[in-house]
Amino acid sequence: MNIIRENKDLACFYTTKHSWRGKYKRVFSVGTHAITTYNPNTLEVTNQWPYGDICSISPVGKGQGTEFNLTFRKGSGRKSETLKFSTEHRTELLTEALRFRTDFSEGKITGRRYNCYKHHWSDTRKPVILEVTPGGFDQINPATNRVLCSYDYRNIEGFVDLSDYQGGFCILYGGFSRLHLFASEQREEIIKSAIDHAGNYVGISLRIRKEPLEFEQYLNLRFGKYSTDESITSLAEFVVQKISPRHPEPVKRVLALTETCLVERDPATYNIATVKPLGEVFALVCDSENPQIFTIEFIKGQIRKYSSTERDSLLASLLDGVRASGNRDVCVKMTPTPKGQRWGLLSVPVDEEVESLHLRFLAAPPNGNFADAVFRFNANISYSGVLHAVTQDGLFSENKEKLINNAITALLSQEGDVVASNAELESQFQAVRRLVASKAGFLAFTQLPKFRERLGVKVVKALKRSHSGVVHAAVDMLCALMCPMHDDYDLRQEQLNKASLLSSKKFLENLLEKFNSHVDHGTGALVISSLLDFLTFALCAPYSETSEGQQFDMLLEMVASNGRTLFKLFQHPSMAIVKGAGLVMKAIIEEGDKEIATKMQELALSEGALPRHLHTAMFTISSDQRMLTNRQLSRHLVGLWTADNTTATNLLKRILPSGLLAYLDSSDPVPEKDADRMHVRDNVKIAMDQYGKFNKVPEWQRLAGKAAKEVEKFAKDKVDLVLMHWRDRMGIAQKENISQKPVVLRKRRQRIKIEANWDLFYYRFSQDHARSNLIWNFKTREELRDTLESEMRTFNIDRELGSANVISWNHQEFEVKYECLAEEIKIGDYYLRLLLEEDENEESGSIKRSYEFFNELYHRFLLTPKVNMKCLCLQALAIVYGRCHEEIGPFADTRYIIGMLERCTDKLERDRLILFLNKLILNKKNVKDLMDSNGIRILVDLLTLAHLHVSRATVPLQSNVIEAAPDMKRDSEKEWYFGNADKERSGPYGFHEMQELWTKGMLNAKTRCWAQGMDGWRPLQSIPQLKWCLLASGQAVLNETDLATLILNMLITMCGYFPSRDQDNAIIRPLPRVKRLLSDSTCLPHIIQLLLTFDPILVEKVAILLYHIAQDNPQLPRLYLSGVFFFIMMYTGSNVLPVARFLKYTHTKQAFKSEETKGQDIVQRSILGHILPEAMVCYLENYEPEKFSEIFLGEFDTPEAIWSSEMRRLMIEKIAAHLADFTPRLQSNTRALYHYCPIPVINYPQLENELFCNIYYLKQLCDTLRFPDWPIKDPVKLLKDTLDAWKKEVEKKPPTMSVDDAYEVLSLPQGQGPHDESKIRKAYFRLAQKYHPDKNPEGRDMFEKVNKAYEFLCTKSAKIVDGPDPENIILILKTQSILFNRHKEDLQPYKYAGYPMLIRTITMETSDDLLFSKEAPLLPAAAELAFHTVNCSALNAEELRRENGMEVLQEAFSRCVSVLNRSSKPSDMSVQVCGHISKCYSVAAQFEECREKITEMPGIIKDLCRVLYFGKSIPRVAALGVECVSSFAVDFWLQTHLFQAGILWHLLGYLFNYDYTLEESGIQKSEETNQQEVANSLAKLSVCALSRLGGYLSEEQATPENPTIRKSLAGMLTPYIARKLAVVSAAEILKMLNSNTESPYLIWNNSTRAELLEFLEIQQENMIKKGDCDKTYGSEFVYSDHAKELIVGEIFVRVYNEVPTFQLEVPKAFAASLLDYIGSQAQYLHTFMAITHAAKVESEQHGDRLPRVEMALEALRNVIKYNPGCEYSDIQSRLCEQYCRVRGFVQLTRSPAFAAIKSSACSRDSLCFGIEYKNYKRSNGKGSFDLFIGYVLQFNTSTGSSPDSGTFC
Repeated sequence: MNIIRENKDLACFYTTKHSWRGKYKRVFSVGTHAITTYNPNTLEVTNQWPYGDICSISPVGKGQGTEFNLTFRKGSGRKSETLKFSTEHRTELLTEALRFRTDFSEGKITGRRYNCYKHHWSDTRKPVILEVTPGGFDQINPATNRVLCSYDYRNIEGFVDLSDYQGGFCILYGGFSRLHLFASEQREEIIKSAIDHAGNYVGISLRIRKEPLEFEQYLNLRFGKYSTDESITSLAEFVVQKISPRHPEPVKRVLALTETCLVERDPATYNIATVKPLGEVFALVCDSENPQIFTIEFIKGQIRKYSSTERDSLLASLLDGVRASGNRDVCVKMTPTPKGQRWGLLSVPVDEEVESLHLRFLAAPPNGNFADAVFRFNANISYSGVLHAVTQDGLFSENKEKLINNAITALLSQEGDVVASNAELESQFQAVRRLVASKAGFLAFTQLPKFRERLGVKVVKALKRSHSGVVHAAVDMLCALMCPMHDDYDLRQEQLNKASLLSSKKFLENLLEKFNSHVDHGTGALVISSLLDFLTFALCAPYSETSEGQQFDMLLEMVASNGRTLFKLFQHPSMAIVKGAGLVMKAIIEEGDKEIATKMQELALSEGALPRHLHTAMFTISSDQRMLTNRQLSRHLVGLWTADNTTATNLLKRILPSGLLAYLDSSDPVPEKDADRMHVRDNVKIAMDQYGKFNKVPEWQRLAGKAAKEVEKFAKDKVDLVLMHWRDRMGIAQKENISQKPVVLRKRRQRIKIEANWDLFYYRFSQDHARSNLIWNFKTREELRDTLESEMRTFNIDRELGSANVISWNHQEFEVKYECLAEEIKIGDYYLRLLLEEDENEESGSIKRSYEFFNELYHRFLLTPKVNMKCLCLQALAIVYGRCHEEIGPFADTRYIIGMLERCTDKLERDRLILFLNKLILNKKNVKDLMDSNGIRILVDLLTLAHLHVSRATVPLQSNVIEAAPDMKRDSEKEWYFGNADKERSGPYGFHEMQELWTKGMLNAKTRCWAQGMDGWRPLQSIPQLKWCLLASGQAVLNETDLATLILNMLITMCGYFPSRDQDNAIIRPLPRVKRLLSDSTCLPHIIQLLLTFDPILVEKVAILLYHIAQDNPQLPRLYLSGVFFFIMMYTGSNVLPVARFLKYTHTKQAFKSEETKGQDIVQRSILGHILPEAMVCYLENYEPEKFSEIFLGEFDTPEAIWSSEMRRLMIEKIAAHLADFTPRLQSNTRALYHYCPIPVINYPQLENELFCNIYYLKQLCDTLRFPDWPIKDPVKLLKDTLDAWKKEVEKKPPTMSVDDAYEVLSLPQGQGPHDESKIRKAYFRLAQKYHPDKNPEGRDMFEKVNKAYEFLCTKSAKIVDGPDPENIILILKTQSILFNRHKEDLQPYKYAGYPMLIRTITMETSDDLLFSKEAPLLPAAAELAFHTVNCSALNAEELRRENGMEVLQEAFSRCVSVLNRSSKPSDMSVQVCGHISKCYSVAAQFEECREKITEMPGIIKDLCRVLYFGKSIPRVAALGVECVSSFAVDFWLQTHLFQAGILWHLLGYLFNYDYTLEESGIQKSEETNQQEVANSLAKLSVCALSRLGGYLSEEQATPENPTIRKSLAGMLTPYIARKLAVVSAAEILKMLNSNTESPYLIWNNSTRAELLEFLEIQQENMIKKGDCDKTYGSEFVYSDHAKELIVGEIFVRVYNEVPTFQLEVPKAFAASLLDYIGSQAQYLHTFMAITHAAKVESEQHGDRLPRVEMALEALRNVIKYNPGCEYSDIQSRLCEQYCRVRGFVQLTRSPAFAAIKSSACSRDSLCFGIEYKNYKRSNGKGSFDLFIGYVLQFNTSTGSSPDSGTFC
């Protein structure tokens, strides 16, 4: 086999070859000239096929698979041969092989080319040629015909069309859906061709996505899943030159490092050229020749080459970023990765077998070239360590630990380090790093002999070379020994490794010397980065916990001695190096001694590190772990550098505002604390877990022991081997390790602790603040950022210029001046503007050193002459005192503030003073000073200004409130008089005229003025209304209403401090001073008159304040004189709850009448009695204010309240008319005083026909449809009040005063017709004020006359009734009925006191000739009341009887019954009366004396029958009558009287109106809506009445038994149904009567019913019209159908014979009845037989007797046959007696019935009759039964008894 020497391997795959000899492993190589296969164990060439010999290479089968065929020509004959291989990476192998497809011997495969446009990253369209090849797309430059790039099918995810881009389609590429946009007219052909090629040549299936994209979506998603801002936002950027075959010269690019990607940008446009995920970086290659060139290798095979002047810094940052993204397999090296030496893909770890082979190659290089073996090892083994580093299960598994140890030994045994090249030495260190990164290699450092010594020598020699690449590789390897790079590591081993590495001080000095040298010269960024990692693992928490204490201190001191060197790194361009330096610095300060820490804190200032890290700590905002780690580190360093450092603290005070620094002293937690990214492991937990492994038996070990015992009996010789492998596999500790001491960690020292709350500081720093003590926003932050950056920039320039000397930062003079805050007024630490704008509830409410700040403000207030500044200070004083009044305490100058308020003439100053006072009263002691300085009166004077507020929002209905005549306005408003000279009097003037006079200059501040309500003439400047409306200047903060509201709130607060009762609820006297002052005549009227502003808030506040003042106030009884009740009831708003509370407390406590005239009635005692309806006054008294408010605001029409918005409007109109001109006067003179005048009763049209009693409107209470169960609180009291009202109504007389009399009292002219209401009112006001008892004690009588006349005239339109009102009496009667009906238990103990009036009413109504034509007859209500009273109590029944009530009722009953007819309706008065009286009799019949009385009055029963006669038209009343009959049936004589009156005719007739189908339908039904249900109910009641009349029922329903009635019922209803009355329900009986039945007991059908009904109707008519009826009362009534039947023992014999199995109730009795019947027919039959025997003639008259006897005999046979037990009596003997009397016996004995009797007797041996028959047979031979009967008969004839009577009986 000729091997092509020039062939270079480009891609190798570990495959399986399929041949006739079997399957075996081969390394399949795609080279530059040929395809080669190698023996993997020896690397010998086993086969090689030049591309010219290859025919094809193709996948086997469709779809995904592992097998492929290689076809080539062989030998001189050039025959083709095919070999089969398989590999997991078939797609990649075929792709690499097909790159040389044009060199194949057959079918030089070329793809088809298409002209396209490519959407370039510069957003331009560039023409390109796309060639669809077997392995992918080739993008070709049409100008040069060179391939620019390829898109392999293996990396294509699919295709997607662009809907709005002509011919556009995208290739989804790279594994992260990167979009490459092309446009071609042959789009579909291109995609189809590619899909076909991919399936045929590479064996993969590609698809087109269903949903097309739009161009806008392409632009947003062009980088696939890395299109987000987080993925393309730069964290670090470096300017590089890109070296690419596309460009003849290097191209300038910005290489940006983001959180997840490496991004290339065009520096001119900042457009993104390429995006590569950091996770796809395979290696970073430094060019060993050119110090600026580096290459980035990616796992997909791409290589990017760049050059940079700061290459190593860039690579250090890039290495840190890639590893931070989770990619641990990346490394930096100086030689490119030889892809031909890797047996697989870069993206996937190699197989375990490949790993093992390369471990062996290190120990024994197959070609003798150790360097080649090392490079091969590094190319195949991941940098993160040997992946399969633990021995696997199985008897033939390799010992991986041994392989790794042998490899390490081989690497360290190379003493030719001196002759090895730098690249080879670097590769050796990287190979060692790969080995020690695994668990076995990590353990080997201390366990493998001479590992430590040889490695130390090798590292020292490497350091001497001073080659950055070699030193970096060596230190990176040491880092893997310092901190394990594998999972599930052993802390003890880490301790041992560290102790060994740190044991040599000289070695450490060498490392630090190398470190210092590079830092000082600004070189070796990679070396510095790796050495910082080394120091981090040794010194920094948490890794330092495994460092030995003395070694830790030694190394810490060595590093600290070069502090300035460490600080230099904080300016390094590599973020990774800055982070590493910070971690080391943190360790030095925290764990070094005090001198070291102090020195570092000083250096932090002098080196400018503090501002730099403060800048990073405050202004770094990112979600990237690296950035957050650096930020967290900077924050920690800032905390350490400033802890216990006065100099640094003072610097912070000059940099940051005090309000922000205050957060450092706060103990508040941070809402969402940033995670500390520095600590990545918990050593204590790991140590505890490992210690636990050695101190308890794991579950697996216990199970292993059990399994071992089971294995022992089968293969004892193998147990040890199995258990050994288990120990190895499961990690069972060896014996000597069981007693191993637990891991002891070095205790961390924290000599300097950070006490300040930096977390909260940084959290608040990033927020905007606009508070009194802190203004912090974007502007201030930017000013701080700019100042810090400028200072750091300047300092760096100075250091560069003075590099010959050590330069220190001038931190003593550095400060930040925030220019954006220069305009803010600041007092102390607070901004005045923001303090005034701040909400009291804000978080910043707490003011530091409030007492001093308050005094500073007050001092500034006293000193400033400017009003505006004074007001600002007052506003600030109010805010500070409001928040801190408890800390500040009482204010000494409250009197001075009150004096200023009285003297000031500026509205702004006035309002600010009042607002300040509002806060001052928060301290109770200041309230006393306010009262002492006449503050209450001054505040009340200001209250009155609210009347002048004209721009107030209108309240609904308010236009109807103030009623004034048009001509009244001018006169009423002219209130003012003035004079400039002594005794000058001008006026009166209206207020508007006074304003005009002021404008004209006729008035000045000293002009003396007067108006009604003032106590004398006063200067204009001391009259509040004129002062603030004419004289004052400035712009008010509060309008008049808001000002009044504020003052009212202040007065309410002050009253709250001084309650009227103590803690024991005792009344305090004298009344608290504040309430005394407010109750004074100079204050209280003006407070009350604020109600006339009708402002909702003012009215509510006034009501609350008045409620406070009224509590236990001795002046409360005279409160009504102020007009408060008029004013408050005029309010139209809805916030009336405070009003209701005030009214409830005060309305009955007013002294408007003498106690004698008030009486007990609540309406008479209430001041509101004339204003509100009686019911509303009662409601106010009986319910809570909340409930009264609900009624007052709503629309109610109930028994307890009739009230509506219309009634409220009427009330307000009447009160407004009564107040007349007072309300307009207040708008002219705010201090005008109201003179009280009582108001006449307001009559409401809605209540015109209502009768109020107790607390109810009786008309509503009696409306049971609307209010069926209205609760009655006190029924006894209501009954008493109702009787009183009844008495008053009966005794009512016409009014005694006439209209002329009233005019005379009011001094109005008579005879001129009716006077206008306004004239009447004026006349009344004049006389009322003249004779009011408060002003004229002698005029009380005249005052009452005037009132009476005024009330009469005001109510003259009301309904006047001359005498009792029938409607009212009906309501009274109905109310009593409701009471007795609903509250029977409550009223039962009492005897009804109204019988005399009730009986008199019934008597008068009954005797009234117009009874049936009245509009409001009283009789129905009276009769109903009579029933309810009797039904309530036995006492009432007796009382009614004593009062002759029974007779009176009977007269009424008769009167009403007499008018009943067929057309009567239930609504007729007579029908209602009959019903009520019937119910009354029903109840009365329960009492014996009443029954006696009823018995004496036969007319009652007669009338009752008449009621039932008309029952069809009035079924409900008929039902009541039937119930009455049932009640009467309790007495035998009443039964008899009813029977004789023909009651049965009526009751029986009702039975046949029953419909049983309605009962059984299951349908919801009601008597109110269903007439048939009424009929059914009447039928049931009738059955009950019949049962009681006959005495059929028992227990509670038991009545005397009446044989006569029973006989009649048996005759008409049949005995069977009559009997059922006692045992069966009414429904069953009625169903039986109204359906057709034929049974042995009953034959009932349509004809029987018709026959009975006809009979009943005839009897009814005769009884009602003629007074007579059937003399037997139906007892002898016989149905024609029944007359034809043989009825024996109440059983129809024919029917029984037809159904002989029918279950008889008493079969023995029936048998006996049959025998009696047969016996009764014996004599006739004997005679009949003799006649027929002689004459041979049958009589037609008696021809049916013989068949009836036969029927009886057959029935007898059936009874005996089907009812066992009937033969045990004397039936047999009686049978023989009766039949043997008959001549012609033989003929009868031939009948079937007789034969059956015979057989029955013969078949029962146990029967007496049968025994006798057998005895006869024994003594007489074969005698027949007939002869036996003859024997019996003969014996009977001669002796008169049966033989052997003892036996027969």
